[in-house]
Amino acid sequence: MRRRSPIPPSPLPQRDGVDAVRVKLPQGAAWATVRDHLVERLAAGAGVIDGMLDAGLIVDADGRAVPRDMAYVPGMFVWFHRELPSEVPVPFALDVVYRDEHIVVADKPHFLATTPRGSHVTETALARLRRELELPALGAAHRLDRLTAGLVLFTVRPAERGSYQALFRDRRIAKEYEAVARYDPALALPRTIRSRIVKERGVMAAREVEGEPNAVTDVELLERRDDGLARYRLRPRTGQTHQLRVHMTALGVPILGDPLYPVVTGPVAAGDFRRPLQLLARVLEFTDPLTGHEHRFASPRVLRAWSSYEEWAG
Repeated sequence: MRRRSPIPPSPLPQRDGVDAVRVKLPQGAAWATVRDHLVERLAAGAGVIDGMLDAGLIVDADGRAVPRDMAYVPGMFVWFHRELPSEVPVPFALDVVYRDEHIVVADKPHFLATTPRGSHVTETALARLRRELELPALGAAHRLDRLTAGLVLFTVRPAERGSYQALFRDRRIAKEYEAVARYDPALALPRTIRSRIVKERGVMAAREVEGEPNAVTDVELLERRDDGLARYRLRPRTGQTHQLRVHMTALGVPILGDPLYPVVTGPVAAGDFRRPLQLLARVLEFTDPLTGHEHRFASPRVLRAWSSYEEWAG
């Protein structure tokens, strides 16, 4: 079995808690120069790539600037910092609920993405924690949707990240969510929902299809009010994209503030903080794979539609 060559460390420091982009030149390719490959591979265009090369902004593993005429070498790595997008600051606190030498557990607010992706780069939980805690090697062990609030597990040391990611992959971590939706007296709870969910690239909403179930959620009624709202406890046994939102919609009680289910109304624009999705990752519970400690973390957040529906709706 052929061993993969180790990935060299980035020769460029982070900017605002964001890593430099790393590009590996593929094997078996016929480009004459590194420049030719980058122009074809990246969407920036030849003019932008040439400008970056001429300014010394694209470097090799030793931190040396890549010239325009550098010959293409299969397997070579190059790095550069992309121009960061202009982002609207998310004006809500990101609270650290636990920290030791191995992990950081943070309570993420609504509207803050977990990791850099697309137009959300510096305004993400990972970038913010790297800056505030001065932990440039911090990494996320899993992700929460940008619109979902609650607990996220981060790892301090890159070499240990796989051990914590395996907790989620192998379902050795108990996750508990809370949601606010309308109350349906005809809905018998508690119950377990099993279905097959698919999420197609380029399509915002996931959907249920026929076939072997790949998504399982336990749903329980916690409390109901006379105004027709209820609090629900959701325990996902699997981790399909938008699983909880899809399952609550299938039950006929979509989560308040959901822009995708049951009807796609479009993505929530950056800077629109009016009606957060009423979904909270309330509890994370697991045995630490490195220390053996039994951890149970709980978010103290209160979903706004439950504490003040008029404020949330207004």
